[in-house]
Amino acid sequence: MSGRLVRLVCIAATAAATVLAPAPATAAPEPGPAQDPASAQDSASVADLLTDLQQLYRKAEQATEASNATEEKLKKQRAETDRLDRALARTRLSLHDSRSAAGRLARQQYQSSTDISPYVRLLLARDPQHAIDQGHVIGRLARERAETVGRLTRSERKARELAREARKALDQQLALTERRKKERDEVRERLHDVEELLSSLSRDQLTALASFERTGIEKAQKKFMASGALGNSGSSVRRPSAEGGRAVRYAVRQLGKPYAWGAEGPESYDCSGLTSQAWAQAGTPIPRASQEQWKRLKRVPLTGLRPGDLVVYFPEATHVALYLGDGMVVQAPRPGAKVKVSPIAANPVLGAVRPDPDGKPLRHYEPPELPEGATDGSDEGYDGYEGFANEADYAAPAPDTSAR
Repeated sequence: MSGRLVRLVCIAATAAATVLAPAPATAAPEPGPAQDPASAQDSASVADLLTDLQQLYRKAEQATEASNATEEKLKKQRAETDRLDRALARTRLSLHDSRSAAGRLARQQYQSSTDISPYVRLLLARDPQHAIDQGHVIGRLARERAETVGRLTRSERKARELAREARKALDQQLALTERRKKERDEVRERLHDVEELLSSLSRDQLTALASFERTGIEKAQKKFMASGALGNSGSSVRRPSAEGGRAVRYAVRQLGKPYAWGAEGPESYDCSGLTSQAWAQAGTPIPRASQEQWKRLKRVPLTGLRPGDLVVYFPEATHVALYLGDGMVVQAPRPGAKVKVSPIAANPVLGAVRPDPDGKPLRHYEPPELPEGATDGSDEGYDGYEGFANEADYAAPAPDTSAR
């Protein structure tokens, strides 16, 4: 058992001894004159445990999103390498045919040659002009053949160079993928520690932990909405583009499906898997990973948010959700949770991006009807461990490492 887990178990034991269930649902309150010291210890224990869990989840998601980005680059590199392989095969076949033709020409010239000098043949010819013309034709054919062979030889050399460059790039991507895999393995071990710890807690303790965080989210949402950060979009639903509307409807249809590391549907999703697939289904492909979505898509102010825009979280852009309107998003939160509708302030907001900045708002927009229980369930992921099991089963497609 790791040192971190030992520390967390100690925290849990302290929380159990003081009975977590009655803990006040506020964010780490400081003991005041009227506050019971035992109750303050309750809250402190839950707050410490919650902080550790959030840090582990965040590190895990950061590593996963980096891995997603690497896998996306690797897919493109595989496609480029395959293209170069096909071009090289065509070049080699063409070169083989050209060499065969040049060989035939050389044999014909050899078989028709004599010991008489071409100049003497020209003097003895009955029709010198015909001989000259014939010589010009043969010479032109020889030059054309030589030029063809030279050109195709250069093409083969260039194709080989490109293939080597593609393989080198692929090797670099493989090395990066391996490094990311090791990082994910390290985080997976920590998550298994968390899973073990969560499994050791009673239902009342889990309820207290979830309630503590839920109360913090409600407080953060209230403060966020009161700040005017969303402008008018916080009190009314703006009209999305046609593509944005389709992305919203797709995301809403995924409600209730489980979170799984690296998944992009249709049975389960991680955060950026959900947003990328929603926009792909809408007809506008976007980058796979949340960091790439934040980096490459058009940034928009929160005051101008419209349904379908992507809300990006944390300074490292390691989490993303799809904006619905009225200060709510649809997201795949984290392991143990399911795709659900959440307050926009469920995580620290970094900013927002728009996949279709040139898309014209619809003249009329009717928000999709949310199914019953769309906002129910845990944003925290403490109600089950499906996400952990799915992540352990997930494996990215193995790159082709055959000789080029």
